[in-house]
Amino acid sequence: MAPDQPDRERRDGAAGQSCRPPRFYGRRKGKPLRQGKQELIQNLLPDLAIPTPAAGETIDPIALFSPPPSEVWLEVGFGAGEHTAAQASANPHVGLIASEVFLNGLGGLLKHIAALELANIRIYPEDVRKLLPSLPDACLGRAFVLFPDPWPKKRHAVRRFIGQGNLDQLSRLLAPGKELRVASDHPIYIEWAQEQMAMRDDFKPVLTTNLRPSDWPPSRYEQKALEKGVSCTYMAWARV
Repeated sequence: MAPDQPDRERRDGAAGQSCRPPRFYGRRKGKPLRQGKQELIQNLLPDLAIPTPAAGETIDPIALFSPPPSEVWLEVGFGAGEHTAAQASANPHVGLIASEVFLNGLGGLLKHIAALELANIRIYPEDVRKLLPSLPDACLGRAFVLFPDPWPKKRHAVRRFIGQGNLDQLSRLLAPGKELRVASDHPIYIEWAQEQMAMRDDFKPVLTTNLRPSDWPPSRYEQKALEKGVSCTYMAWARV
């Protein structure tokens, strides 16, 4: 996993919380978009985008969708959108909030949405840490953090999304019994995530495996890792 891969760099997150706005690390744009994706960014994204909430504002996630879904799931850093689109297609009763700042990734998900005519995805095209405080308690039925940037250097560990501050928010947002799913192909991140989750008494482990579960659609980074012979680890914790 090269450290200069831009669509992995966008999935950072401070391990702690601060009263200051979160600092974002990584690039927001890669190669120039082809015309089709540029048109989707211009024409489709505005209909699906969730605006950054004002300070103190509360957003009802159910109200973002029509018709109202039975529950709402959240994906943090969706890459090119393969997993998000597959979950939305397989679970039409669920509303998915998908967060991503990398412009090329946004174009990828929009392409899937248009091709599959998906109506149950809403996109937050910014750092998800700006959105989470505005969501109400116990409003999520599932959360995904899949193949995030591992930030393997010790001095960069604070940038990893799985950390106590972000876990506090996910704990507040997940309904009891609902899952946080995490996957990685990087041993440092896998160990880090397990250590961070072991510090929690509000989550219990329900899954650790090297075999992707059948209801867990593949993603581009997973496929790249497997093609190189690198094992992936799939983990899940349930909110107590």
